[in-house]
Amino acid sequence: MSTSESESLAQWLSFIEAGHPAEIELGLARVSRVAEFMQLTQGWGCPVVTLAGTNGKGSTQAYISQIMQQQGYRVATYSSPHFLRYNERVCLDGEAASDQQLCDAFAAVEQARQQVGVSLTYFEFGTLAALWLFRQWQPDLLLLEVGLGGRLDAVNIIDPDISVITTIALDHQDWLGDNRDAVGFEKAGILRSATPLVYGEEDMPASVMARAQALSCPLYHWGQNFGPEPESDTSAESWSWVGLTSQGHALRYQQLPIPELPFENAATALQVISLLPLSVSQTSIRQGLEGAGLTGRRQRIERDGRELVLDVAHNPHAAAYLARCLPSIGGKTWCVLGMLQDKDRALTLASLEPAVDHWLCADLSVPRGCRAEQLIAALPAGVCGVSYSTPWAACQAALAQSQVGDRILVVGSFYTVADVLLPLQEGRGDTAI
Repeated sequence: MSTSESESLAQWLSFIEAGHPAEIELGLARVSRVAEFMQLTQGWGCPVVTLAGTNGKGSTQAYISQIMQQQGYRVATYSSPHFLRYNERVCLDGEAASDQQLCDAFAAVEQARQQVGVSLTYFEFGTLAALWLFRQWQPDLLLLEVGLGGRLDAVNIIDPDISVITTIALDHQDWLGDNRDAVGFEKAGILRSATPLVYGEEDMPASVMARAQALSCPLYHWGQNFGPEPESDTSAESWSWVGLTSQGHALRYQQLPIPELPFENAATALQVISLLPLSVSQTSIRQGLEGAGLTGRRQRIERDGRELVLDVAHNPHAAAYLARCLPSIGGKTWCVLGMLQDKDRALTLASLEPAVDHWLCADLSVPRGCRAEQLIAALPAGVCGVSYSTPWAACQAALAQSQVGDRILVVGSFYTVADVLLPLQEGRGDTAI
């Protein structure tokens, strides 16, 4: 594509999607060469936090961003995938980049890519475009969410000041390995020498500990160095947090509001914030915890007397957590489900099964998308499901067949949530099937 032309964002996205023979090709050689040519790897002038983990990256990032914004800092965030618009991936203070800003960034990357003479994957191209925009914005804090794994992910061309690993579970096994130690090795690739690691769950694989020790990383471990106070009751109206400053001094926050996003990720975010060289008041912390929300993470929408809960949980670990967190209701729970082929369908569905009364399984007409019949076949023994052509068709059926007071759970993939979210936001009132 000629970088001198004025192209639309849709044209640019089609161009970069077709620019590399493989959708995913892990490795830093190509993207590093272009990044160095564009002078994007060094000299950020603000703290950089890189977040990896099987689940919880987005929620942790949302907490940090919201709290720091409440304090008045300019916060740039990079995340993936998006739901409705590519722009969601690149934000400043919660506001998505404009089409024109992204087009300018893509043009800058393409010009550099041509000079270097390499091809880039869709994610590599987008990562470089985000970094180029962040250079223009000059934020006070930069939060980078890993796309896949960590060690060979394009985000890892940037050296973080704080590394975060939220959780480690089995997912993307074709790329990351079939056990937690193998997955942990890939996630721990974001660590840097003598740079703090904040680890967001109690059970740490030996591979992560070994890497942290080899690099002399100061380690902040959930449940050991930080977390909720033991007597904190998350079903109450407030909770208390304890952790450490970068100097090793004890830190405590009391009477914190119960957040909407996962509680564990709030505790992890507070430890990250306590290590930043940026002052934050307790008022900003409370306001940020109250205000943090994220599309597709336990997102609640009221429709015709039913509560829809939209969650991208797509592996057994996330599904089990979601099932535990769903409050009891007087009515039934209808599950609208769509998943990708490379996910552990049987274990994910088994994790959700205790919380579900009716299963509505949908085709995902995207690369690697499952057919509804495959999902029905993966349901636990004795459990029946009904197939639909799309998640939105399944959701329409759930709205039509359910009763006031019932819950409709939309789960299994970003694609599943997006397919339902768009018509809901557009206010489509048709319920058929």
